[in-house]
Amino acid sequence: MDSRRPLIAPACRTLPEYVRHWAETSPDRRAFTFVDHPAPHSRGVHRTLTWRRLDLRVRALAARLAEQGAPGARVALLCPQGTEYVTGFLAALSAGMVAVPLYPPGLPGHADRLAGVLADARPAAVMTTSAVRQEVADFCAQAAPDTRIVGADAVSDDEAGGFRPPATDPGATAYLQYTSGSTRAPAGVEITHANVVANARQALSAYGADVHRVTCVGWLPLYHDMGLVLSVAAPVVRGLLSVLMDPTAFLREPVRWLRLLAAHPSALSAAPNFAYDYCAATITDTQKADLRLDGVTALINGSEPVRPGTADRFHAAFADRGLAPATHCPSYGLAEATVFVSAARPGEPLARFALDRDALASGKALPARPDDPRAVLLAGCGSPAGQRVRIADPATGAVLGEGEVGEIRVQGPNVGRGYWNRREESERVFGAGFADTEDAPGRWLSTGDLGAVLDGQLIVTGRLKDLVIVDGRNHYPQDIEATAQDAHPAVRPDRLAAFAVPGTPAERVVVVAEHVRGTTLADLDVPNVVRAVRGAVSSRHGLRLHEVVVVAPGAVARTSSGKVSRALTRERYLQGVYTPSPESRKAAG
Repeated sequence: MDSRRPLIAPACRTLPEYVRHWAETSPDRRAFTFVDHPAPHSRGVHRTLTWRRLDLRVRALAARLAEQGAPGARVALLCPQGTEYVTGFLAALSAGMVAVPLYPPGLPGHADRLAGVLADARPAAVMTTSAVRQEVADFCAQAAPDTRIVGADAVSDDEAGGFRPPATDPGATAYLQYTSGSTRAPAGVEITHANVVANARQALSAYGADVHRVTCVGWLPLYHDMGLVLSVAAPVVRGLLSVLMDPTAFLREPVRWLRLLAAHPSALSAAPNFAYDYCAATITDTQKADLRLDGVTALINGSEPVRPGTADRFHAAFADRGLAPATHCPSYGLAEATVFVSAARPGEPLARFALDRDALASGKALPARPDDPRAVLLAGCGSPAGQRVRIADPATGAVLGEGEVGEIRVQGPNVGRGYWNRREESERVFGAGFADTEDAPGRWLSTGDLGAVLDGQLIVTGRLKDLVIVDGRNHYPQDIEATAQDAHPAVRPDRLAAFAVPGTPAERVVVVAEHVRGTTLADLDVPNVVRAVRGAVSSRHGLRLHEVVVVAPGAVARTSSGKVSRALTRERYLQGVYTPSPESRKAAG
């Protein structure tokens, strides 16, 4: 499964070189716009950097950073979403230092992870802004006491004058992309300058932005791999306008995202699966009235399992606003490959697959009737973008054929160098090989994700480490979760985790599910919810749940990028954090 489509002609080797190029050739064209929403019903305050202004700010900040450490030293970005994050990231690269995209310590529930990442990366400097500087200083006094703090908005433009960027090797590490930690402790992936430029070109090519001008519109956090590449790297490589907003602004009022899509020609944007369901469910007819979405080029759906039903609901909700059905582009990627691996192309109909559940559990992707209640409905994630993908037998390393489920492995110029300070794990993950070296020579990235190839489409079925094995049968946790959330309206969509726990004689399966907002556990008929979930999972999966725990909104653990963390939720369950209510235990009987 390969892609040989020609990419954009390589003009520059690093992102800072591209910034300089656009500053010289298109100085007054808009580069980045951050849309702030200072009030609950604000339509947005726009703050824009031209390419000339961006280049000036990058050089000024790079000059200041060069005083804090030598090339190769780490610079942690603890900035809020905004143009300062963009300039700080590019300045670190321009100074020959290694950026570490992170977030301010105020992000709820992630202080321990932030402290752990700072201890692992050992930055020489922290870049932040005046709005959160004191908060960052207080946090770093405990977590990174010897780290110098630089305010991105406190550095004068005059400092750009004497800056001379050091010679940069494209193979040198540009930044550490810490994984979200959905299945294990966060690890810093070493992304080189060549990696990020290659992946930006691959993404641009996959979504048609290499030949057509688009506007990148995004609310994904810039410390997230997809947010960083789609909202910073790709626009810098192609010289496109990138329009940013804060993730919180989207969550508070999702129509803001769609207004930005409507306001900018040929908009290209990305969001996880839940965001499309969230928009379809919460945006009112009054809010839809002034939307015109016929100019949207592509909407990338990634970061979570892509459900065909979500795409259907989203387009049904906004079809009368001009949204074309073929704009939805399911995609697959991971931080170890910078981000983008495989993508459905804009303008192509959604590839839908109804698969036999029992066959899928035994490693075969066999078709089933779409109306069969036991069928597993999946969306195809297109074909690779400028790289190679093979499916491997996880046990033998053999190359598997079409329709066989195995581990997804990737090879291409976008695959990172390895994990920061983790040599053995890096060799295992980034140096995987195949038993058949003729068809799959060289070193491959072992993704840990399970999938198959059908009709030229990559289908992602789950995560190897998350797989639930009971009585010798494989069960995908996201499949169990989808059944559980459809079983009762009180279960909050996309806010639940299914996982296995030790048992005798076999592993047992637990579901921890948040209830919907607007009610309390005391007001819920918890036994009825538990019975509905148990019955649905038993009927559809032939699986007896050991326990169903209904918890308050916000109780299910999530990663810094917003995904449910099954590993941490499982850990909390085993520690007794989630105490089942007496009603839940009665329903178990």
